[in-house]
Amino acid sequence: MISRSMKKHLKTTVQQVLSRLGHSVEELPDIVIERPARAEHGDYSTNIAMQLAKTLRQPPLQIAALLKNELEQTGRMEGLFHQIETAPPGFLNFHLDWNEWARKDFLLPQAVREKVVIEHTSINPNKSAHIGHLRNACIGDSLARLLKRAGYQVEVHNYIDDLGNQLADTVVGLLHVDHQAAHVRFGDFCWDIYSNVNKEYEDQPSLLEQRTKVLQALEAGDGNLAWVGLLTAERIVREHLEEMKAFGIDYDLLVWESNIVREGFWDTAFRLLQQTALFQKETSGKLEGCWVLKQPADEDVDPEAEHQADKVLVRSNGILTYTAKDIAYHLWKFGVLGNDFKYKSFADGLWTTRADGVTADYGKADLVVNVIDHRQAYPQAMVKQALEALGFTTQAEKLRHVGYGVVSLSPAAARELGLDTSDGKASYAMSGRQGIGIKVSELLDRMETQIDAKRSDSEGLSSRRIAAAAIRYYLLRFALPTEVVFDIQQATETTGNTGVYLMYAHARAASILAKAQADGIPRAESLQLPEDIAPQDRAEHVLLRQIAAWPDTLGTACEELSPTPICHYAYELATLFNHFYTACPILKAEPERQTYRLWLTAKFKETIAEVLEVIGLPAPDRM
Repeated sequence: MISRSMKKHLKTTVQQVLSRLGHSVEELPDIVIERPARAEHGDYSTNIAMQLAKTLRQPPLQIAALLKNELEQTGRMEGLFHQIETAPPGFLNFHLDWNEWARKDFLLPQAVREKVVIEHTSINPNKSAHIGHLRNACIGDSLARLLKRAGYQVEVHNYIDDLGNQLADTVVGLLHVDHQAAHVRFGDFCWDIYSNVNKEYEDQPSLLEQRTKVLQALEAGDGNLAWVGLLTAERIVREHLEEMKAFGIDYDLLVWESNIVREGFWDTAFRLLQQTALFQKETSGKLEGCWVLKQPADEDVDPEAEHQADKVLVRSNGILTYTAKDIAYHLWKFGVLGNDFKYKSFADGLWTTRADGVTADYGKADLVVNVIDHRQAYPQAMVKQALEALGFTTQAEKLRHVGYGVVSLSPAAARELGLDTSDGKASYAMSGRQGIGIKVSELLDRMETQIDAKRSDSEGLSSRRIAAAAIRYYLLRFALPTEVVFDIQQATETTGNTGVYLMYAHARAASILAKAQADGIPRAESLQLPEDIAPQDRAEHVLLRQIAAWPDTLGTACEELSPTPICHYAYELATLFNHFYTACPILKAEPERQTYRLWLTAKFKETIAEVLEVIGLPAPDRM
């Protein structure tokens, strides 16, 4: 990573200058490396001189000159830069020596085989998946790919809540609500059932008693009701896995909530929590009989507000809350619970927890990453608090919640689903209980049809793979906290900042290189660059700058645990390559420039392929 190398050299240089001027070197300001928007201002830049002005009591520009001279005397950072310049009011601008850059490898600092457990998707197994679930899965899968690229040992979990209200509602509906409709997929049928049963609860309050019976049966794990629940959940989970597979999303382990309860995970966690001061049984008030995780009192805060109220882990009737089971699960994830699952094969390459099975080396994570929408920040904080209360402070620090904004519907999308949009809202929330949402399978079918209708050449990627990639990128390109207002028309576009645009850029580069080889020009990978070649055209230079920034972008994405920087980078990279293609003839260039431009095209193709792999898109040679 160029920026990391620069920071190391700059830190040494600053220390030398401070020491020579008689100042302490113990507390240095954070060195920030930036890429100037305009190439003429350098390939990299830092404002460290301005940060030192108060300490040294000198003008920033003068300090910048001191640092510049020191860097030049020590070899301009191992010869990586051919020019270092100062600029008002105190910037240091660095211009890369591109021939030196081409001879070096800039890699991420490799993780020392630290193990990361990533939990994502985790859809309630009671109906088909919708696009909100898909955003979660795409984010989680991209993070798994990113961390693998960074050298981590990554284990991907999909947590199946087979004891929750949602599954219980679907089971009640299957048994007590008459529904006649033609569906190919069981999950789609259950989508309607789930929506209908919630309407029936209003008309037949007695049905709520049936839900209680189902919940109790699911937790007990025996009897007819429990088996209906198990069979329903397993059938729908298999459909979810099939849906996610279409988007290149895989898992290592399915963790069933029922196994956490029935195999004694919570019993162990309960005994551990009882030994802490924060875990108490309420003896009076509205929470009488509940076991709660106590929260610090704050006179300035409403004690009844959700995020300050004591968190119930065990209800007065003995029923566990989701957070209670999640605490036990996380103790196991970090390998500190003492209990373990047994495992069975669920599908090719995918294992599942079971009461009977074989032993295996799952869990025992150094870092845990949970991809869950931002509305679940409070329960996630409670899990972290429980870890801290139990003395597992290191594990609590290594628990990361990657929150994201939910997906809602644009007015146009809402109207397509038959919703009343006369109130003029900017977006409309999806609701499984009301049957409002866009199913993943239906969206993929629609997108495939639209792409197929626009294609004149069907020899490349299938329309379905293109459709899946386009949808995936659409859900990834927004900043994580952003609410994605899903618009079907926008999602199916193939130009602009889209997955299709990125894949076309790779295919264009592949086509150029294939034509060159067909014309008898040596493969670009084997081309030897003359020592004196450097970018001459602006389009060449800005494309090279973007290619050089790839390792730094990977590093930023790892630090932020976000695919967003990679999506921004990918779109800019593809755009700059297309500008280069337009501005700079490649196959018709003079021999020396042709060699250089073919090499640059090959570097772009190699880089965009890596980018596409991390965000889970194909890198086709032909579209």
